[in-house]
Amino acid sequence: MSPFARTPEPPYYAVIFTSQRSPGDESGYEEMATRMMELAPRQPGYLGTESARDGDGFGITVSYWRDEAAITAWKQQAEHLEAQRLGRNKWYSRFSLRIAKVERVGNGKP
Repeated sequence: MSPFARTPEPPYYAVIFTSQRSPGDESGYEEMATRMMELAPRQPGYLGTESARDGDGFGITVSYWRDEAAITAWKQQAEHLEAQRLGRNKWYSRFSLRIAKVERVGNGKP
């Protein structure tokens, strides 16, 4: 499976979630991350995800969505709300969320 999301021709939206994991309590994190990766593709308007985390716990996840309404619906999904709560209170020492409209894509090969 490719680490690159297969997205349609623009325009569409990118939600960029940058985070720093908190040291210590790991309980439930991997399970919740797995659940979110199972649940997101079932949401109307979901287009794909790309994600990476380094050894120091710094990570970036970019999810792609058809429109802002799809992003809003995902943000309000019940299990995702719980993941957000736990992230704020337990798993992340810092995070940032950005939403951008993708208007152009340049594809290339190394």
